[in-house]
Amino acid sequence: MKRRTLHAAAALAAASALLLTACGGEDDKSGDNDKIAGADQGTTAPETSAQPSKTPAADKPDGVDVSPPKDMNLVFDWDRPENENEAAAMDDAANYLRAIYRGVDRRTSQDAAVASYSTGEGLTYAKTQIDSRVEGGWTATGTRRHYQATTRSAANGNSVEIAFCVDSSKFYAEEVKTGKVLKTKPSIADFDYFRIIMVKFPAGDGLWQASKVFVETKAEKCR
Repeated sequence: MKRRTLHAAAALAAASALLLTACGGEDDKSGDNDKIAGADQGTTAPETSAQPSKTPAADKPDGVDVSPPKDMNLVFDWDRPENENEAAAMDDAANYLRAIYRGVDRRTSQDAAVASYSTGEGLTYAKTQIDSRVEGGWTATGTRRHYQATTRSAANGNSVEIAFCVDSSKFYAEEVKTGKVLKTKPSIADFDYFRIIMVKFPAGDGLWQASKVFVETKAEKCR
């Protein structure tokens, strides 16, 4: 699918929210409702030219590189749905996560990929994740696995919820200055359950942006 060239935002608002968390009960309750939270969330078009892509990921806007470094192995162990919109939204949810860790590696939340694949609260979440790591002086290394993905579409077809588990038991913080890898003992804290609300970019061309992110930490159902 051919997509139009997108551009990175020249100036993004400072992140003010911490990790958005939804408890299991809230997730179950929202799952019974056909109306997806954030379905009417607006989208944001980036503004400055992005650097050419070096490593293909999923189908993505022309000229936007979402590739994280080789020592960050982001594994998406899930099957693409048959529904065309849901498949495209799932691909771009993966690109959104790649963009976050590319920003972590490049030590900036102003990267073209972040601006391309997020909007609204999704952009705030991405900036918060990146900026907290930059301020803490660490990056990441290892393998982060994403699995057990499900999709759910809004009635208008312009919003898709991508829900999935994350296993970070082999994904570690690394001090930027020393290169020291901060390994921890495996525990339930390594497992999270994500729900990302993806909204269709209004200009068309198949791009979807993350508009909201909900995270259930210490997710027993993912272990």
